[in-house]
Amino acid sequence: MAVDPLREPIRRSLVSRLREGLPRNGDTRPHFVVCGADALVYTVAEELANAGHRIRLTVIVPPRLRSDVPDLSALRGVRIVRADRLDERTFRSAGLAGAAALALVMPDDVVNLHAALCAQAVEPDLRLVIRMFNSGLGYGVRRLFADCAVLSDAAMAAPAFVAASLGEVAPTHVRLPGRTVYVARRADVRPEHIICALTVADGAGRVDVLPATPAPGAERPTDLVLAEATGRPAGQTLAAERLVRARKRRRHPLATLGRGLRAALSRKLGMAVVITLAVTAISGTVLAHAANVDGLWRSIYVTLLTAVGSSDVEKNLNPLAQAAQLVLTIAGLALLPLITAAVVEGMVNARLALARGTVTNDREGHIVVVGLGNVGTRVLRQLVDLGLEVVAIDRRPDARGAKVAEQLGVPLIVGDAALEETLRSASVATSKALVVVSTDDVTNLQAALNARAARPDLRVVLRLFDDDFARRVQTAFSIDISRSVSRLAAPAFAAAMLEREVLATIPVDRHALLVAAVQVLPGSPLDGAELSRADRTQSVRVIGLSAAGEERVDWAADPRRVLTAGDRIFVVARRAGLRALVEQATPPPEPLMLEQAP
Repeated sequence: MAVDPLREPIRRSLVSRLREGLPRNGDTRPHFVVCGADALVYTVAEELANAGHRIRLTVIVPPRLRSDVPDLSALRGVRIVRADRLDERTFRSAGLAGAAALALVMPDDVVNLHAALCAQAVEPDLRLVIRMFNSGLGYGVRRLFADCAVLSDAAMAAPAFVAASLGEVAPTHVRLPGRTVYVARRADVRPEHIICALTVADGAGRVDVLPATPAPGAERPTDLVLAEATGRPAGQTLAAERLVRARKRRRHPLATLGRGLRAALSRKLGMAVVITLAVTAISGTVLAHAANVDGLWRSIYVTLLTAVGSSDVEKNLNPLAQAAQLVLTIAGLALLPLITAAVVEGMVNARLALARGTVTNDREGHIVVVGLGNVGTRVLRQLVDLGLEVVAIDRRPDARGAKVAEQLGVPLIVGDAALEETLRSASVATSKALVVVSTDDVTNLQAALNARAARPDLRVVLRLFDDDFARRVQTAFSIDISRSVSRLAAPAFAAAMLEREVLATIPVDRHALLVAAVQVLPGSPLDGAELSRADRTQSVRVIGLSAAGEERVDWAADPRRVLTAGDRIFVVARRAGLRALVEQATPPPEPLMLEQAP
C-alpha cells in the first residue's frame, strides 16, 4: 500500500506520542498511585495489589513509617517510592504523568489538599481519591476538582464502634435512587421489607456472608439483613426504637447537682467542714437549752451570732451554758475560714471538672471512650447525639477531639488509659461499655484487659490494626468486638480509585460489604446475558437494575431479564465479588497495535 505523503508526518507524530506515554517496558496496564503514612496506606495498597494483574501500583511513603505499618515490600508487584514531601517533583519522579488515579491517604487534611493541587499540575486528567477528616473542607475539595472522591475512614468506622458499644447493629443507612436501605436483625424487620440476607449463623459459631436465600423456617432471628426503610411506624425496627429512647434520656437534675457538689469539695476539706458544722450544731443546741432560749428561730439566732463571734460574756450563765458558748465561739472562728476555703476550692475544682473531667468516680451507666483522634472524635459525637453520657480519655490535653469534648460538656481525663488508676478515675467498673480507639495497639489492648479485670462482664470494643490479631484477641480474651479501621475503610478507597460507583461501605461481622452500582459496557461478558449471571452466592447479591438511559430503578427485577449495554446493576458485594463483577461488565482489553516507524 502506498503511503500518503500528506498523512505520513501525522502518523509518525501519533506513534511517537503514543510511545512516549507508555512505560519503557511496554506495560499497558493502567497506573495507580497511593500516598500515605499510616496503616491505611498499606491496606489500600493491599486491596489494589489483590485486584489482579491488570494494574500497575506505585506507593509513595515517608522515609520512616510508623512501627504498626507492615512491610510494604511484602506486597507483590508494588513499586515503593520514599519521599519527604508530596510535591510536583516527587510525583513526576514517581511517574504520575499518565496515571489513571491517585489516592491521597495521609493523616493530615491540609497535606492531602496540597498534594492534590500539586498532582493536578502534573496530570490534569487524574482521578483523585482524597482522605479528609473535616467534612466541611471535604465538601469544598470535592467541588474544586473535576474527577474527585472524598472519603473519611473515621466516618466509615465510627458507626460500627458506636453500634458495638450499644450492642446494636451498625446504623448504616444508604440512600439509593427511590429508596433508603439499612442493616438490621431479621427479627426487627417485617418479612416484606427484607431485601436480602447479609449474614446467616449456623448456631455453631460459623457465619456465612451473603448467603443464598434461606429456606422457610431456616432463618434465625439474629441473622443480619438488608432492609428497606419505609418511614412508617409499623416498619420501625426495635433497634431504632431503642436508639430513640436513648436520645430522649437526659441526666437527672438532682444527680447532676450531687456530682457537682462532690466535684467541688476535696475529701479532707469536706470532712473538716462537716465536723465543724456538727460541733456548731451540738454546741448551739446545748447553749439554747442551758440559757432557756424558747423557740426554734431564737435558738438558731443565738447559735449563729455566737458562732460568728458576736456573743458577749455572760457571767450569770450556768457553767454548762458558758462551756457551750465557749466551744461555739471557737468553732465559729474555724468555720468562717473553712467556708471561705470551700467556696474557693469548689469554684476551682468545678472549673477543672468541667474542662478536664478530673472527678468522675461516681458515674455509672456511661460509656468510656479512649482516644480522641479522628475515629474517637466521631464516636464521641455520635454517642452524645444519642443522648448517652460519655467520659473521654486521652494522653494529650490538646488531642484533636479535646475541644469537641469541651464543647459537648464531656469530661476529658488526660492520662494513660493503660494504667489502672486512669480507668478508675473514669469509673470504668460502673460504665456501660469501654470503646478503645487510640492509635496505639499496645495501649488499646492493655486498657481492655485492665478494664476486664475491674469488671469481667464489661462490654469492650477494641480497635486493632492487624485483622488476624484482632480476631485472635477477640477469641482469646472474650473481647466483644475488635475491629481494624483501615480494614473497614480500605475497600471503599480502593473501589473509588478503580472508578467503581461505590455508594456505601457496610461493616458486617469481620467483613466490609460494598453497596455499588456497576454499568454494563458494550462488548462485555454481561452484555446480552441474563441478570442472574451477575448474582453469586457468598460474593455478589443483586438488589436492583436501572435500564440504559433511565433513572428509575427496578428493585424487583426479573433474574431472567437480558442485560444490554448501559444498564446499571445495583449490588451488595464483597470486595472480591465486586472486582469479578466489574470484570464481567467490562470488555476484554484489546492488544495495542503499533506500526513500526522506519
